[in-house]
Amino acid sequence: MQEKNWHKFPVLFFLYIAQSIPMSFFSTVVPVIMRQENYSLTSIGLLQLIKLPWILKFLWAPLVDNKAQSTRALRRMVFLSEGFYALVICAIAFFDLQTDFKLIIFLVIIAFIASATQDIAVDRYAILSLKPGERSVGNSMQSGGSFIGSFFGTGVLLVAYYYFGWSVILFMLAGFIMLALLPFALSRREVFVNEEKKQTVGLKDILSFFGEKGKVFHILMLLFYYAGIIGIMTMLKPYLVDLGYNVKDIAFMSGIFGTLTAATATFAGGFIVKKIGRKVSLYMFLALSVITGLYWGFMSSEALPSLVALYGGIGLVWASYGLSTVAIYTLAMDKVRKGREGTDFTIQIVLTHIGSLLVATLSGKIAHETGYTALFFGEAAVASMVFLLVYGATRKTGSTIKN
Repeated sequence: MQEKNWHKFPVLFFLYIAQSIPMSFFSTVVPVIMRQENYSLTSIGLLQLIKLPWILKFLWAPLVDNKAQSTRALRRMVFLSEGFYALVICAIAFFDLQTDFKLIIFLVIIAFIASATQDIAVDRYAILSLKPGERSVGNSMQSGGSFIGSFFGTGVLLVAYYYFGWSVILFMLAGFIMLALLPFALSRREVFVNEEKKQTVGLKDILSFFGEKGKVFHILMLLFYYAGIIGIMTMLKPYLVDLGYNVKDIAFMSGIFGTLTAATATFAGGFIVKKIGRKVSLYMFLALSVITGLYWGFMSSEALPSLVALYGGIGLVWASYGLSTVAIYTLAMDKVRKGREGTDFTIQIVLTHIGSLLVATLSGKIAHETGYTALFFGEAAVASMVFLLVYGATRKTGSTIKN
């Protein structure tokens, strides 16, 4: 890695932290605060609407590609969207969660539309600034930044809330968003200049992505690559509750130890993919998912697993998730079309969200009907089937996956 290129990675790292902390705070910490203030479960459930912009962002990704066809335009879009994001969060600080709940939800959705727009622009910046050989390490910065942001958003800010209160925490969030832009502001390097005639990207480009030859396997892989671990992650906290652990214990075990393990795994994952290649990494990370499912299946068959065994399982599932994220994000960057970088990458990441949502929804039903052990062994079986699917498909179409 050339020394002159090192600056790309801290820039990406801080940009992804900036968007991750508020998302984690509003989706994880705010429900805890609401429940402690005796909000109904219906109201808490309504809070999940804030995630809609991140599911629907592919609809306006073509607009970002159209408006950010030069380095200057791309930088302007990142600054404007991130600045507006911070401004709306500051506005939320002036309202009370008890008396202005619906207005706050509306403002958070507006803020996350800006955040999702910034995410599309930053993804486009990453794809265009990273050479193919740098993408695995670049994506370890992306995934690692997201996990570190989740660590601060779910753990540190929950503690800070009790000391400083609602308004101060939101001003802190907005301030950090702007602070995280500093490395990007100081990085003046031109990532690209579009010397060709500008092309207009539209909704037809979303449809044409799915119609390209050889995309069926890739789409299936995006939908189901995480399937063997998402069910475990979804049922992890309920399982620990049923074992008798309290909220404080679970917050440390999953929210702190788990996310830090994932962050560490992603940093390692970028160099692993760079060293051994995309295809071998896909197999290796899926094999780890199979091992993780088997571990949880055998561990949960005991009436009361030891604390050491539980930490081992939590470390495995979060490490598997972190490593898988690096592999999938790197492959997604490889599959974008020129001029449609933001659109194509966003489509692919939304597909992973849809697949994860499906598995997460089914996991609760399966655990209720058959128990945790059957679910965990079932996850190992699913990971095994995905492994065979990926192995078989790459044997036939391996040339479409870069090493």
